[in-house]
Amino acid sequence: MDPAKVQAVIDWPAPKSRVELQRFLGFANFYRRFIRNFGQVAAPLTALTSVKTCFKWSVSAQGAFDLLKNRFTSAPILVTPDVSRQFVVEVDASEVGVGAILSQRSLSDDKVHPCAYFSHRLSPSERNYDVGNRELLAIRLALGEWRQWLEGATVPFVVWTDHRNLEYIRSAKRLNARQARWALFFARFEFVISYRPGSKNTKPDALSRLFSSSVASTDPEGILPEGRVVRLTVWGIERQVKQALTHTPSPRACPRNLLFVPVPTRLAVLQWAHSAKLAGHPGVRGTLASIRQRFWWPTREHDTRRFVAACSVCAQTKSGNSPPAGRLRPLPIPSRPWSHIALDFVTGLPSSAGKTVILTVVDRFSKAAHFIPLAKLPSAKETAQIIIENVFRIHGLPSDVVSDRGPQFTSQFWREFCRLIGASVSLSSGFHPQSNGQAERANQTIGRILRSLSFRNPASWSEQLPWAEYAHNSLPSSATGLSPFQSSLGYQPPLFSSQFAESSVPSAQAFVQRCERTWKRVRSALCRYRTQTVRAANKRRTKSPRYCRGQRVWLSTQNLPLKTASRKLTPRFIGPFRISRVINPVAVRLLLPRYLRRVHPVFHVSCIKPVLRAPARLPPPPPHPCRGRTHLQGPQDFGHASSGPWSPVPR
Repeated sequence: MDPAKVQAVIDWPAPKSRVELQRFLGFANFYRRFIRNFGQVAAPLTALTSVKTCFKWSVSAQGAFDLLKNRFTSAPILVTPDVSRQFVVEVDASEVGVGAILSQRSLSDDKVHPCAYFSHRLSPSERNYDVGNRELLAIRLALGEWRQWLEGATVPFVVWTDHRNLEYIRSAKRLNARQARWALFFARFEFVISYRPGSKNTKPDALSRLFSSSVASTDPEGILPEGRVVRLTVWGIERQVKQALTHTPSPRACPRNLLFVPVPTRLAVLQWAHSAKLAGHPGVRGTLASIRQRFWWPTREHDTRRFVAACSVCAQTKSGNSPPAGRLRPLPIPSRPWSHIALDFVTGLPSSAGKTVILTVVDRFSKAAHFIPLAKLPSAKETAQIIIENVFRIHGLPSDVVSDRGPQFTSQFWREFCRLIGASVSLSSGFHPQSNGQAERANQTIGRILRSLSFRNPASWSEQLPWAEYAHNSLPSSATGLSPFQSSLGYQPPLFSSQFAESSVPSAQAFVQRCERTWKRVRSALCRYRTQTVRAANKRRTKSPRYCRGQRVWLSTQNLPLKTASRKLTPRFIGPFRISRVINPVAVRLLLPRYLRRVHPVFHVSCIKPVLRAPARLPPPPPHPCRGRTHLQGPQDFGHASSGPWSPVPR
């Protein structure tokens, strides 16, 4: 055996403590089946592990230690590597070093024998790696040490590690620069990383800790050198307040253990308690907790609330806990069937007879729907042709078309097409699908029906789609109490032949009158249902602020396609942006920068919030009517919050 392959064990230093001895014996126990009379050879060492005796290294212990190291590095433990059989690489990393063992299963006794040992002391920069990178470094060094065998192995080898996350390193989609360099090296090998608990990975663990005693003697244990003491710090804000008190006496109402904060320094105290690194931009409660430890003034609670509300960092990085802004604003109720329709697509379906997409067309009056199977998402021109053949040909031309902001509906061709047929285009606001809620609800219904009919054979959904459409149109709607068939046609198609009446065919005038009565009944039901829906929805919403043109607002990043290194650390809001137009009380148009040119500038008010202007300084209190009293009496001395410098007025 080449001495270089077993040098890590040959150079193993004599243990200086009971813990180091236990680590060596734990390494030795894995090979005791290959060593004749292992218990007798290791007896002097085993005796030193008892807590009942004092640890004292003796001549007999040194002899047993040297004999065991000699047995580890000679036959029958070690075997010659064979590239035609599978290798096993066991690796581990500690805070001071890495260790590895190359093993193979012997043909003679069918047991795993080591081929070579490896250990490496980490450099100061390598000891700064996190746990994952240190474990990955152990694999990198072990494969580099034994590349002459592993790179040419005919059978993929196995790497055992006690760090579970490394199982996914070869399929990771985002690597740092160091990991990317190592990934190029790993591409030369065929191997599988397998997790092994630390309790079963003690052999490489013992090799990785050979340098722990030497490192501990040279590196300082703490951040500060010995003999240094950190003295108590006096915050600069406290000195600033004390200096201001030389010109302004403290009022009698100020508690004795607190410092009174004069008006000129109150803004500085608020910035210290809220924006300093030790504070981390807490809420009103946390900011007040810091202020109450040392400072007092009569309106500190009121001022703190206004200051936190105006903090631009909090506005961008925090998501609100209040209900979404904007009262429910339902679409106008049509007066007849198929005059107002809603469109949407259902995608992500399995291929069924060459179809993968469903175009949903909903009549907003009767709730009737057509579900049209398509081979793919159509273009604007193809969508117009499909609507002509499947909707306009049967129900006539509509007066309004509601849709989301898909490329088919935002194109110039679609706008011109709707203009030519006399229909207005109503597009939902950005990232607010509730505007097209009826089509979205119909998509949920058709999805539920298709799951029930084709869950055993999902590829047959196109065959079940006509039955699903009939089921949707024949069942009563919760809004009208009538089925879509009855609301649009004036009658309910019977399911049984015995339901057909034997009376004479009614006149056309009677049929029209019946339809008009049905439509009036439906519209009345829709009006009642709309009132109930608005009342129920507004219980979970708040009234939005009143926006005006030119006002600056923050924009939510929840749905924006931003390219950031970490989505979790991305600000919750960006901006501020100016409002160019108020479309209605719940939708505004913003002036967006060039990097957001692909985002539609119309947003629902739940996606924005006003920018509150922070003051240059806190306003002074008005003169108190009582003579002889110089201190403030309460929050009323600051005036109303709505008229102060934090009020949401446009710049």
